[in-house]
Amino acid sequence: MSLKRLHVLFDDDDILLDAVKEIVKSKIYIHEVYTPFPVHGLDKAMKLKPTKISITTFIYGCIGFTVSILMMNYIMIVDWPQDIGGKPSFSYIENMPAFVPIMFELTVFFAAHLMVITFYLRSKLWPFKEAENPDPSTTDDKFLIDMDSGSNLSKTKSMLKKMGAISIKEVKE
Repeated sequence: MSLKRLHVLFDDDDILLDAVKEIVKSKIYIHEVYTPFPVHGLDKAMKLKPTKISITTFIYGCIGFTVSILMMNYIMIVDWPQDIGGKPSFSYIENMPAFVPIMFELTVFFAAHLMVITFYLRSKLWPFKEAENPDPSTTDDKFLIDMDSGSNLSKTKSMLKKMGAISIKEVKE
């Protein structure tokens, strides 16, 4: 038996959060929740796994740090050594304290910019992409749950109405 998809609309974030908890407790699969602003605790209520984005940020920061060290060593020591302020450039280690701001800035630059690129690629948000929002009111003041109907459609609909749903629509997959 194929399950139908439901688009359930709510007008309050607290009611939405309670409804999501009940739906998850009923073991009905939630495909997505559309909200006009971040709802605190929604990820825990949906039992979503934590993201690994901090690991990639650390890796991107390490890449920026490495690039900064290699770049400054090549520019200031190998390619064109200069005597700046009475400090000759004999080795990178001797001059490293002067390079700390550059190392910091490039670490942050690489981490931030590569994370934005990673976020857009991971979210499949590229230029000229069509919006996937099923109901435009979710960008203003409504909250929508895109979910399966469960094994008993009428029971699921009555449960959602009791939870405070203002609209329930059956949607073709």
